[in-house]
Amino acid sequence: MTVIRPNSISGINSITGNGGDISIFRADGTAADVTVNNITSGIITATTFKGAVEGNVTGAVTGSGANLTSIPAAQLTGTVADARLSTVSSSKLSGALPAIDGSALTGVGVGTADSINTSGIITATAFVSDTPLFGRNKIINGEFRVNQRRHTGSAGHNSYTLDRWKYGRSANTEFSTSQSTDTPDGFANSVHMDCIGANGSTGAGDYAYWRYHIEGQDLQDLSKGTSAAKPFTLSFYFKSDITGVFAIHIADENSRMCNANYTVSNTNWNRYIITIPADTTGTIANSNAAGLEVRFYIIAGSNHTSGSAVHTWGAYSASSIATGHTANIVSTSHNLYLTGVQLEVGSVATPFEHRSFGEELIRCKRYFNMVADGSEARSGSSRSEGVIGNGFFWQSNRMMVPVKFQVAMRTPNWTLYKKNGEYRYYANGQSNQTCTQNDIGLNGQDGLNSAHLNITNISSSSAAGMFFVHDVNAALGFDAEL
Repeated sequence: MTVIRPNSISGINSITGNGGDISIFRADGTAADVTVNNITSGIITATTFKGAVEGNVTGAVTGSGANLTSIPAAQLTGTVADARLSTVSSSKLSGALPAIDGSALTGVGVGTADSINTSGIITATAFVSDTPLFGRNKIINGEFRVNQRRHTGSAGHNSYTLDRWKYGRSANTEFSTSQSTDTPDGFANSVHMDCIGANGSTGAGDYAYWRYHIEGQDLQDLSKGTSAAKPFTLSFYFKSDITGVFAIHIADENSRMCNANYTVSNTNWNRYIITIPADTTGTIANSNAAGLEVRFYIIAGSNHTSGSAVHTWGAYSASSIATGHTANIVSTSHNLYLTGVQLEVGSVATPFEHRSFGEELIRCKRYFNMVADGSEARSGSSRSEGVIGNGFFWQSNRMMVPVKFQVAMRTPNWTLYKKNGEYRYYANGQSNQTCTQNDIGLNGQDGLNSAHLNITNISSSSAAGMFFVHDVNAALGFDAEL
């Protein structure tokens, strides 16, 4: 081996190793740095590159990337092997990411203000939600499937029609209301409103609306009137051959209200979503009284549409209970439909909560309990024998019939509901005795779970027997609506 130790060498065109590498050392025997300028071809292999000016290294640089730092993004092109990437901070990721199998993602969270819309099936070991997956909807009979009163036709002001729904109107805005099968996909029924009373123009004092009341004890999770008050969302499906702006009116038991509008731009079924802001004023009492009322206006004259504030809670004002409403009906040729009404805690409208008919009926019976209905005609007969209860005579012309309710009523201050028709009493071995609704009264109110009917104007008998409705018009029930 030849060892050369000059201070400098110049004028040399090439150095050829004798079958091996060329090693360069300092005078003390340690490996020396090599500074090379203007190399335009060939391969340089080194453990470290120092002082490279950006733009002066071209082509493929091979070797370990362990010592590469602060490389400008503009200088990286082509494919970077994913095996070389680790601990990449979120601030360094921008643009569109390629499709990735979700099984490769861990620790992925969604912000509390975000929502995820998806289709298909979600499989999980647990669902954790601030809002229950069931029992979300505070509206009973929002699909208008239950009609215990068998209501159809005209209704007076503030009268209940289909279960849980009350109809309000002025004298010039009469509607015929009925249960309909005209529905959006996924629903069986709606309420049909057919205008049968209009005077050609909407008077300043005219109005018509559907109203729904919710018990205060079912609204405690709103935390209304406290610093933790929550917003709530009203969603529904509506179809109308009248387009324009319709008003929603929300009122609480403290004479506070919040209005909202929705615009109908076509005559198809559409779903509308309205979020009502949280209200830190006006606590709703934890009782069986009405804590909140929802009104769907279908007609509103100018006496009710003043003011401009919507989606804001404030003091009740009769002149602005339908602020912004313009879609008024002025002739009798118009039809409107409503279904899928849902009110839930939070600012997100979830899909409508379909409950079974049986569950919905039981919920309705807390407010109105139809004990016997003349539509229950026995097979092969036009007559009905809907049983009310078994009774006994306790005076010469007075019979008592105890009735046990199927569901506890909302309040013991219920009223007796009767429809005129034929009622009968039958005891073994005796002829049927008939009476009308005028002969049926109460022997006191027994509370939430039962009643004693007092039947008069029938002949004395010492035998106990059955009391029942006997034609399609007769019906008897108990009313504890809000």
